[in-house]
Amino acid sequence: MDWASLGMAALWGLGAALALGTVTWAVSVAKRDVSIVDSLWGPLIWAAAAAGLAALPAAGPRAGWLLAAVALWAVRLSAHIMWRNRGEPEDRRYQAIRARNEPRFWLKSLYLVFGLQAVLACVVAAPVVVAGASGRPLQWLDTAGLLLLAFGLVFETVADAQLARFKGDPANRGQVMDRGLWRYSRHPNYFGECCIWWGVYLAACAAGGWWTVFSPLLMTFLLLKVSGVTLLEKDLEQRPAYRDYIARTSAFIPWIPRQ
Repeated sequence: MDWASLGMAALWGLGAALALGTVTWAVSVAKRDVSIVDSLWGPLIWAAAAAGLAALPAAGPRAGWLLAAVALWAVRLSAHIMWRNRGEPEDRRYQAIRARNEPRFWLKSLYLVFGLQAVLACVVAAPVVVAGASGRPLQWLDTAGLLLLAFGLVFETVADAQLARFKGDPANRGQVMDRGLWRYSRHPNYFGECCIWWGVYLAACAAGGWWTVFSPLLMTFLLLKVSGVTLLEKDLEQRPAYRDYIARTSAFIPWIPRQ
């Protein structure tokens, strides 16, 4: 493995992510809405991966399908978040960050929000670049990775669609979504997301990049402890109906509901 080439690819990937983040930061200042960064998460990772692969002297047999898969994931996720947040004010999470960092939050958000996410995106994109750089022939781990990735993408897409349909029905206002995939997991969309990045990691392992395990571990940690399960349930668990839902439903990995 050519470490010098990988180092240059990492720099190009970071530069692309920071450039995209800076442009979006300027838009957020004009809109006074930092929460648009959520819809940037997928494109940031894809930009870091694409720029990193473009900087390599030559790409291996995994580069094309991995980059295409990440592009499909990024477009779907970004479109879903933009549709979900249309017409809404700045997310209350970012309102809280804004309140804690005044004055001049408009400037601080460049590195506190957009810069940080650009760096995290480069870390997550590392297995794509490492796998794409390898000339090793495709093997069964690549097939397993592709299948796990495809499963995760379908799973989270179905989960998001089910939740959107549930929330779109006025009759469900105030109720807990515990139907479809949400009957077996309180966060099936996050479980699907996790499967995607472990699938990418399997392809990296096939290419000799087993050491990029920090990427799926970081994504899993973010989904479980930072921006995902823990954050979302902080307020929801105060509701009696949601406490009942917690008592009978797996938090993450889909499982048969408890009685």
